[in-house]
Amino acid sequence: MTPGEPDAVAPRPIHVTETLVADSALGSVAGEWDADRAVTEIYGTHYRSLVRLAMLLVRDVSTAEEVVQDSFVAMHGAWRRLRDNEKALSYLRQSVVNRSRSVLRHRVVVDRNAPKPPPDMPSAEHGALALLERSAVIDALRRLPERQREALVLRYYFDLPEAQIAAAMGISKGAVKSHTARAIASLRIVLGQAT
Repeated sequence: MTPGEPDAVAPRPIHVTETLVADSALGSVAGEWDADRAVTEIYGTHYRSLVRLAMLLVRDVSTAEEVVQDSFVAMHGAWRRLRDNEKALSYLRQSVVNRSRSVLRHRVVVDRNAPKPPPDMPSAEHGALALLERSAVIDALRRLPERQREALVLRYYFDLPEAQIAAAMGISKGAVKSHTARAIASLRIVLGQAT
């Protein structure tokens, strides 16, 4: 039939809801829906604590939020392999720690290649950082090697058991004990000298 004929029927529009119902009947959307719902639940429960973890590692709120967001996106993509909220939380912690390490490595490269300000004119950033670095504990934490700092933050700020710390850092429980003990000994020395 041609469009000019009276019996011609206009094509029926396909609505988004009809497409979703048809797809879910085939099972293609059901898996994504489960992942969306589970990730949303985990996000609501653990987002803030994960941002605090990243903040303590990267020392920047906006970067910490980006690290956590990227970790949630990666977890959503890997949801079919996880299927368990406990595994998902462990995956998220490990992802946050690993992405924080990447951020810190990138900063080292950027700092190494950054132009130096003239010696007689300190930058505004220098003045702001000087104010922040007056805290003896934070300064002492910054002096610790990366692994020792991570072990302390996970142990004493997040109050995680050694098994979860080992999983988040990708090391053995014995290595967690070793990093923690060395970090505490270093902090005692540094903070003892500061007083």
